[in-house]
Parts: sequence; C-alpha cells; structure tokens
Amino acid sequence: MDDWRDDRVRAALEGRNPTVLAELDAAFAVIGDVQWLPGYSLALTKVPGVDRLSDLPRGERIRFLSDTDLVATAVENVCARRDAGYRRVNVEILGNADAFLHAHVWPRYTWEPAELVRKPVWLYSPDRWSDQAHALGPQHDGLRAELEAELAALA
Repeated sequence: MDDWRDDRVRAALEGRNPTVLAELDAAFAVIGDVQWLPGYSLALTKVPGVDRLSDLPRGERIRFLSDTDLVATAVENVCARRDAGYRRVNVEILGNADAFLHAHVWPRYTWEPAELVRKPVWLYSPDRWSDQAHALGPQHDGLRAELEAELAALA
C-alpha cells in the first residue's frame, strides 16, 4: 500500500490519513506531523488536485477559509486551556513545499526562544521537522482528543 503521505488529500478522503482530527464542510482538520509548538494543526482541502486557494471557485474558497477559522478557533481554545504561556495563533496558506491546498494553524507561546517568539515559525531550525523528539506520537493522544472534542463542539 502507498504511504498516506504521498497523497494526503486522497488518503484523508479514503480514511487512511491518521492525522485527521475531523471532517469539516470543505476541509479536513488535521494535527501536524510535528508538535514542537503543541497544537500545530492544519486545514487540508477535500478537493484532490487543488494546489492553491485561487484554484477553487469563490464559494468554495469561502467555505475552505471558514473551516480554517474553525480549526484556528479550536487550536486557540485548546491551547489556551492547556498552557498558560499560550499567546495566539498564526494562520498561513503558503504551499511552497507541498502542492496541495492547506492552511497552517500555528499556536504561539511566551516560552518560545526570545529571538523567535515574534518571528515567523519558518525561522525555526529546519531540523525541527525531522527531529523525532518533535514527531507526532502517542504522547500527543490527549492533545489530539481535546482538539477533536473542541472541533466537534464548534461544528
């Protein structure tokens, strides 16, 4: 069987993407593969082959952005309850590395390094993406359950 990471959208549609937290109207809410900023999540398009927001008709764009807002609200609520150092969420639609529409929802914290706390997440060392210490795993089951419950309550 193919690795679900090869086509995250199709894997989500087929129920094979283990990062899916919830199926929303126009997107899947997914928890990030890495959790160096606990609660990192994404809104992932439900339309295979869509590369950027402008690939969708306007109505679908609005539905995707509404779902992104729902994911951001869930992350904000959960992270604020779990960590007194929670500050805010950053929402970004980039698509420079992965050619499928997705929106990053990054929680930001006061305990981040001083030189990075007010800067974009992408200025963190690239090894954060591959360091197994930050990889999504069973240690994140509680966080995952809280995000799923919050998404269900908000939806």
